[in-house]
Amino acid sequence: MIEIQKKLTKSFYVLLSLPATAMGFALSIQISALSWILGTKYNLNLEEIGFVWAAGPLAGIFGQVIVGLISDKVWFWGGRRRPFIFIGGPLAALMLIALPHIDTISGFLGVSNLIIVALIIALTLDLSINISFNPTRSIIADVTPEGITRTKGYTWMQTISGFFGVLAYIIGATLGNYTLIYSGSLIVLLFSIIPMFFIEEPRVLVSDQKTEVSGTLSESTDWRQLMVLFVAHGFSWIGVQTMFVFIIAFIQQNLNPQNNFETGQFISISFAVLNTIGFIVPVFLLEPVSEKIGRIKVHIISVLIMALGYFVIAYIVNSSLMLYFAMVIVGIGWGAIVSLPFAIMSEKVDKTRMGFFMGIFNLSVVIPQLIVSLLIGGFIQDMTDKSNIFLISGISLALSGILWFFVKEKKITN
Repeated sequence: MIEIQKKLTKSFYVLLSLPATAMGFALSIQISALSWILGTKYNLNLEEIGFVWAAGPLAGIFGQVIVGLISDKVWFWGGRRRPFIFIGGPLAALMLIALPHIDTISGFLGVSNLIIVALIIALTLDLSINISFNPTRSIIADVTPEGITRTKGYTWMQTISGFFGVLAYIIGATLGNYTLIYSGSLIVLLFSIIPMFFIEEPRVLVSDQKTEVSGTLSESTDWRQLMVLFVAHGFSWIGVQTMFVFIIAFIQQNLNPQNNFETGQFISISFAVLNTIGFIVPVFLLEPVSEKIGRIKVHIISVLIMALGYFVIAYIVNSSLMLYFAMVIVGIGWGAIVSLPFAIMSEKVDKTRMGFFMGIFNLSVVIPQLIVSLLIGGFIQDMTDKSNIFLISGISLALSGILWFFVKEKKITN
């Protein structure tokens, strides 16, 4: 074990964050470029774009749960999480490169329907991301003790991942989405492979929970609390995913971009602002305030602020500058959503089954994504006023904030 891991230094938290950063970077590229490519290069409508996006949640339902369950029990290539990261990272990089070449691949395969090929590529990309995402998050819980230290692991994960997410959107806004895709595939490849040679996984996972006198493991998983947490988190993701997939329609109707490149710029800059706030607040605001008032209270406040930002966009925003300002507000909640729930959830379950529970937790993300892609997409397609996209998002986040009141805080210790 290297010295920085023994001492749990900041440099180790950075190293530990890189595999998750790789998967987050791949996801950022997908968010920034997929709808743009499908809508501008291949001329798919909003409902068709929604169907392509549905591939991700389908991959997540099976990929993260199955991989999480398997990774809890196996050990090969020197780890239980490492093998899946080694497989998923390179595959994700390869599928990113395939995105701009859907038409070429379609012609090569002799398939005339672009949607079928786009679905296959998107499904493979999402499956590869999901193969790795669960292990990259689970390994943080594996190598950090319960309490503030583990919270620090997940907030650092979001800070590093968020920084590179911002980099992704800046590249997309300044150099174009094609440059983003090709340069990003290299980053995904390197960040998913290199750090895993320096992180030592524990051969035996020891539960943080107490055992009964008989020596058997007590029922340490509070399923009732987990169900409330999952539903609350799910409503957050309905709002977030609605923004990610359909913001292009709002921009085209309300901001009047001059061409497809400018549309892509508006999307990239918006998400760059969102992720800038999202990577700053976890370590520098959410973590220290959580130590004082508790993580759940901080999360509730952050989610409700995000809902407010969505309502601002729906009712007030009519220029790109106003949209970027509103994304500052939205970014506070985004920083919380992608960091605090992992730490909260990880301390309500048996650590020896962390991969499995991370997979179950992922259902609170992928099921809302399916709802957005398969149900909300058709509804938005028929809406005259695309500002309602953010009204839907705002209501979803407000409901999430209310539901989080029913999740109990666990006392944090050092």
